[in-house]
Amino acid sequence: MIMQKFVNRKEELSRLREAFKRNALIIIYGRRRVGKTRLIVEAVKDIQHIYHLCKEEEVSETLKSLSLKLFNITGNERFVRQPLSSFDEFFEVLPSGVVLIFDEFQVLARNYPRILGLLQEYLDFRGENPVVLCGSSVSMMEELTQYGSPIYGRRSLALKVKPLSFFHVREFLPGYSVEELVKTYAVLDGIPEYLLHFSPSLTPEENIRREFFGRGFLYGEAELLLRYELRDLSTYNTILEALSYGHRSFGELRNATGIDGSKLPRYLGVLIELGIVRKEVPVTLKGKEKGRRRNARYSIGDNYFAFYYSFVYPFKDEIETGLLDAPLKNFEEGFNRYLGFAFEGIAKQFLFELNREGKLPFRFAKIGRWWHKGEEIGLVALNERERKALFVEVKWKDLSEREARGILKDLERKAELVGLEDWEKHYGLVAKNVEEKEKLREEGWLVWDLGDFE
Repeated sequence: MIMQKFVNRKEELSRLREAFKRNALIIIYGRRRVGKTRLIVEAVKDIQHIYHLCKEEEVSETLKSLSLKLFNITGNERFVRQPLSSFDEFFEVLPSGVVLIFDEFQVLARNYPRILGLLQEYLDFRGENPVVLCGSSVSMMEELTQYGSPIYGRRSLALKVKPLSFFHVREFLPGYSVEELVKTYAVLDGIPEYLLHFSPSLTPEENIRREFFGRGFLYGEAELLLRYELRDLSTYNTILEALSYGHRSFGELRNATGIDGSKLPRYLGVLIELGIVRKEVPVTLKGKEKGRRRNARYSIGDNYFAFYYSFVYPFKDEIETGLLDAPLKNFEEGFNRYLGFAFEGIAKQFLFELNREGKLPFRFAKIGRWWHKGEEIGLVALNERERKALFVEVKWKDLSEREARGILKDLERKAELVGLEDWEKHYGLVAKNVEEKEKLREEGWLVWDLGDFE
């Protein structure tokens, strides 16, 4: 499904168009539905190109399709009367300067492995065209850039298309309030096609009931995506469900899943590589300490998967049979708590925006969570060169002035445990709503709520 409106992606567009000028080999990859094809379509506007979506078909059918596309570009009827017989011939007759695009290239590479060698030969000896290889199998597309691949070392640009940020969600649902946008992003992340499935005439909760508990498009998408990338789906389901229950450390995951401790790192590594799971260490750790397993925490880093494994996957049997009382009750009782976790990621993006615009007391170079022996701070932003730190708590709550002040005072206490002696320290709070926030700001605290997200 191609979006009717192209949102953001200015940097990616600029890099693509610059690579076209160099007749470069361009590899574009990212998860399904993230907007790769729409990005390519926008990039080749007003540029002569051949776009081919690779399908599960015989090579002869692929060549017939490419023959018709050559006819459309050149007007040469020989491509209609006598279609191409080989890819060797295709590369020989490909007009100079035309952008060649293979979408879902991993399908062609799997069904016709020789294409990689032919591409290598073309790029080395006859390359007079920009070539774009696009794919949704993240693991397979990344293999194309690694040592051992016939086209290793030949790509000029490898572009991983990532989900849109929270601050672009409003362009899909312009009538939503900021609170409704938070709820939407917490469920769909920044995946353009998922956002298109939410009706602006319905509340987020109504859309969720329709799409997930009513077995709409978004209901089956999570496991479809996993099957696209993974073989042992049951093991990955077990890990993701354990993470959704709050098991964060390696030891907790090993005990909760029953997976051998020698095998679990490989499974986690695959999920991290796919962008589904996030591995974190306290932001202040350095050197060898960062790599030690005991210091790491794991979580589902993709909001769509986090929501699915929190509210849908555990109740699949009931949803399939239409017995919705239990899953809907679980959703209604647990959604606000779930939003608290998702809001931390949104608050982090908010601070990135303030940092970029120079609206903080200093520019930070790194930001992340901090924890130690039962104490935890939601976000710590650091400028190590200037020895400046910003400590921020994130609360998905409506806070009175007294409650906000109490949180900030406790944040001061916890900040002393971080060990940044002689650093310049600042303290902040991001919440759903804060009463008398201007008064707190006058006292030197950094306080933001959803009204500032506007």
